[in-house]
Amino acid sequence: MHQSVPEFTRSIALTAGALIREERAALAGLTTSFKGGTELVTHADVKAEQFICAAIRERFPDHRILAEESAPELLGRGGFDEPLWIIDPIDGTVNYAHGHFQSAVSIAYAENGRIECGVVCNPFVDELFHAVRGQGAWLNDTRIEVARKTALNRALIATGFPYIKNKSILAPIVRRLALVLEECGDIRRLGAASLDICWVAMGRLDGYYESLSIWDFAAAQLIAQEAGAQYGHFKPVPEGASPVFHNENILVANPTLFPLLHDLLQRADATLPD
Repeated sequence: MHQSVPEFTRSIALTAGALIREERAALAGLTTSFKGGTELVTHADVKAEQFICAAIRERFPDHRILAEESAPELLGRGGFDEPLWIIDPIDGTVNYAHGHFQSAVSIAYAENGRIECGVVCNPFVDELFHAVRGQGAWLNDTRIEVARKTALNRALIATGFPYIKNKSILAPIVRRLALVLEECGDIRRLGAASLDICWVAMGRLDGYYESLSIWDFAAAQLIAQEAGAQYGHFKPVPEGASPVFHNENILVANPTLFPLLHDLLQRADATLPD
């Protein structure tokens, strides 16, 4: 990884964060639409992504960019060994459009099949989570670590729900949710996966599980791992898929709680009818 990547990534995340904050505060208001008829997107998503992509192309013209709004189709092209930027210009767009503060810019840099640098910026509360592989995880200028909770019945767990809802999708989600509510301390649904994972990294949450898109978790994955969290999946990763980039059945917790949550979620799925 080029030595300038971490500082550059933090800089463009902060600038993009200021942009989305200013766009929401503008008197003209937000322009919204729906991708695929279900997923909300605003003009600020597009504007922030255009800024981030332009900045990367100017500094690193040979690097690939995987961006949620403008180039999601690149997910199926090429491997993960070459330099790759993974961008979510606004994670938590529904929160953003409704005036909530739980939204973030997420930028990850990957090469050689792993995330090397990750930044998650929430401009509404001036929080910048960031990590470089092997150098720890940080919230602004303070190093962060996962909470040391050891009992599920005291653990605060977060998750989320898909935009597309039908019986086959909802049944396992509802069963997992029921068992987590039954056996864990409490549950939260905050609406921005990158921040959920960062909150596990710094101890505001004790665990998190969900199926996501790659731009939702790429940066936060590294931040959590560098903070001492265990990152993985509660169902087997398909043969040939990278456990770093596989997007389904993600689980994040401290090393003590991880196997306990893993077992709980597997037990939930085992009770579902065939």
